[in-house]
Amino acid sequence: MEENMTEEHKEMSNIEYPIPNDKSEMSDKEQIDLPQQDMDSRLRGNDREGGINSENEPTVESVVEAVLFASDEPLSAERLANIVEITVRQVRQHIEGLNNKYQTNGSAFRIEQIAGGYQMLTLSPYNYWLEKLLRARSDSKLSPAALETLAIISYKQPVMRADIESIRGVSAGDLIRSLMYKGLVKIVGRAEVLGRPMLYGTTKKFLEIFGLNSLKDLPKVEELKKPE
Repeated sequence: MEENMTEEHKEMSNIEYPIPNDKSEMSDKEQIDLPQQDMDSRLRGNDREGGINSENEPTVESVVEAVLFASDEPLSAERLANIVEITVRQVRQHIEGLNNKYQTNGSAFRIEQIAGGYQMLTLSPYNYWLEKLLRARSDSKLSPAALETLAIISYKQPVMRADIESIRGVSAGDLIRSLMYKGLVKIVGRAEVLGRPMLYGTTKKFLEIFGLNSLKDLPKVEELKKPE
């Protein structure tokens, strides 16, 4: 009896695990899971000098996490399997394991199924703060028209609104107010002409954002001209 079991164990130890070349074309039933220990070894690699793996080296699960974290679009299970070089079934197992960890640790995000793929998303209770972040980002962006208006003010300051509109050929009131709201433009005085219109100039924040020590560091107009 013991001899038969020994022979059977020998036969089982000689079994080779088939690794399909294209896992994405196989169904879940057809796919054969690779031994987890072998896959971890492949991803971690071996220290040829000492033969010891660092604890900080990536595992299969952490690679799946890193790929999803870096992606700005949903990734299908098949695509993830091709990238990480594992099966679709293993991809789903690792995603389930990661979500369990996130929930246990009280993390602010989960891996969700979106548009036929997987994507790392923040949970809805955090929407309030994320909306504030998005508003801050949109406030920091300048349209081409706003940049043009800011350039005129920076080079012509102190400058009246009428002069800005004369150069651009269109009304500039809304753009000036927007630049003032962003802290890039301020009122620096009033012109000594009829009606005493306000004069506009740039702020210290303008210098900081554009990396200038002073207005003298602005590029010369001649330098901005296109070469003939």
